[in-house]
Amino acid sequence: MSKRDLKKYLSELDKNQLEEQIIELYEKFSPVKIYYDFVFNPKEENLLKESKIKISNEYFPQRSSGKPRKPKMRRSVAQKYIKHFIVLGVDSFIIGDLMLYAIEIAQTFSAEKPVKTELFYKSMLNSYQQAVKFMISNGILDDFKTRINDINNEAIAQNWHNSLEFDAVLERLQW
Repeated sequence: MSKRDLKKYLSELDKNQLEEQIIELYEKFSPVKIYYDFVFNPKEENLLKESKIKISNEYFPQRSSGKPRKPKMRRSVAQKYIKHFIVLGVDSFIIGDLMLYAIEIAQTFSAEKPVKTELFYKSMLNSYQQAVKFMISNGILDDFKTRINDINNEAIAQNWHNSLEFDAVLERLQW
């Protein structure tokens, strides 16, 4: 069904029929429920806090039953939350904060325990590039200038093999 067909169909329904369909969608489909729950009660700060906890657990997992757990270091967890925030229409400052936090927590981890896998560094560079691009497109780059520079400086300080590529991202910004 095209958007045009949907509009035509909806225009033929009366108010009660529309309400019934929306309630049915709300009850039947989790993404619809999540969307309406957010629209009517946008606790963005709570969402951000919960997301940061989940992301940090990827690098610094909480002990369960006294046994230390191994860090999973999955970038995909942060990407899932970022995408979810974008879909919900969360404020771009909060999304930008989460994007940088995901890189910063990974850098904190690698400062304590150097990572040997090439994929880790490549994915952190991708995250960095995506964050800068997102901030440019939303006009919030200047608000995060210090943190963006700090991430670059930390990549250099930790002697990441792709630190020159982090540097190149900043050079293109011509600050």
